Parts: sequence; C-alpha cells; structure tokens
Amino acid sequence: MRITVLGKSPAWPDAGGACSGYLIEEDGFGLLLDCGNGVFPKLRRFRDYVDVGAVIVSHVHADHWLDLVPFAYALTYAPRQQPVPVAGCSGIEHPARPALYAPLGAAETFRNVTSNWGSDDLIEHAFHLREYDGTEALEVGPFSVRFCEVPHYVVTYAVELTSKSGAGGRFTYSADCRPNDALVEFARDTDMLLIEATLPRPERTGVRGHLTPCEAGEHGRRAAARRLVVTHISDELDPAWARSEAERSYGGPVELAAEGETYTV
Repeated sequence: MRITVLGKSPAWPDAGGACSGYLIEEDGFGLLLDCGNGVFPKLRRFRDYVDVGAVIVSHVHADHWLDLVPFAYALTYAPRQQPVPVAGCSGIEHPARPALYAPLGAAETFRNVTSNWGSDDLIEHAFHLREYDGTEALEVGPFSVRFCEVPHYVVTYAVELTSKSGAGGRFTYSADCRPNDALVEFARDTDMLLIEATLPRPERTGVRGHLTPCEAGEHGRRAAARRLVVTHISDELDPAWARSEAERSYGGPVELAAEGETYTV
C-alpha cells in the first residue's frame, strides 16, 4: 500500500499546510484516513475526489474531519456530479458517493455543525455514512481495517490497515492520544507506525490528551514498530529537536511526516 501525507499539522495548520489527512492507495483504490481542515484541496493534487472509494475518520475533532464539508459540497454541486447535462458535462446516472466510516455519534456532530448555515444532512447526503464502534473489523476496498480505542478528549480510535490480498505489510495510525498501553499492544510488530507527537512538553494542566516526540518514540520502541513516522506536529516545533527526542527514546532512526511525502508498506 502507498501512504501519502496530505496534512500533518495539529489543530492549527502549518503556514500553507493542512491538518490531519492521509491518502492510502492500493490496486487503484483510494482511501482517505481523516479529513481535517485544508485536506480537501491537498487531496485534489494527488487524486480526483470522485475516485476516492472511502473515508475513515478516527475521531470527531475538527482537525480530523472538518474538510468533509467542502468535500461534501463538491460531491453535491460539481457539474459532473449532476444527473442532467450542465456546464458542458453530460450528466451522470450514478454520481460518486464514497463510503464514510466515523465513530458512533458522528452523524449528530456533523448535523449540528452543518445545520448552522444550511442542510443538516449535507455530509450524509454526499457520503454513505456508517458509524462504527471499534469492536468489529471492516473490509474497505482492498483493505482489512481494525480499530483500537485510545485515550483522548473524545472517543478516538487508532486504525490498522492491511491488504486483504496478503501482499504488503501492516500500517498503524495512532490518531490522537495521551500515553497509553493500548496503542503499544495494538501496534505490536507493525511495519509502520504513524504516531502523533504534538507537544514539546506534557500538558501543564496535568490533563493529558497528546504525546511529546519523546513519548511517541517510546511507544514505537515498546511496540517494536519496524518503522516510526512522527506526525500531528507543528512547523513551529523545531524539527531537528523533535526528531532527536523521538530517536533517543525509539532507539533508531525516526522520520518526520511532511506534506506530499509518500511511504510504501
């Protein structure tokens, strides 16, 4: 599988950047993992949005789903998505409507947000929405998908993708989380762990929701992850420092996610 970083910022985007979003491709199928602010225009650089087969949202914080709104508008109003000829497009009987997997309760959140300026069913109209509770594995295109709940401020799931064909390896995405054992066990011996490292130091309030680069590296070492890529990190955090902190606790080379970077697993 091929993983392309569309956005790697935390809740505030980098200058010219985007929040969380990763395009996963195999055998011509495209899966979008998270769709935070600014991700939709980045997606369009790498794949036609009508050719995205599915979207998986790890949790319903805005920096992981908010660009479902422009994505939904495109699917709803683009000339080539209309059932009748318009603006030089011939009309389409079955317009693209990707599958959307989001945690239980996501539909209510989506409706509450979009109802403030228009249709409360904007997202459900544009996508085939299915809420998941994290207990069952899914088959999405060529991928087998597993979830693991990780501790954050809202219900959040780490995500694992493997190829149903048996080709390639395991890809694990931490989503957002504070230090925890569940992620370590879930990511045990994974081929690639894409892990958040938002903070230069633990939250001063004592209420934890994110990892530091050092903690990210420690999780990777404890999980025996074969490859560690640190993400959800701001351009305001010194990259050399972040890498060295993660490598010190991981015990090996660590990569920092960068927009447009592509990884093969």
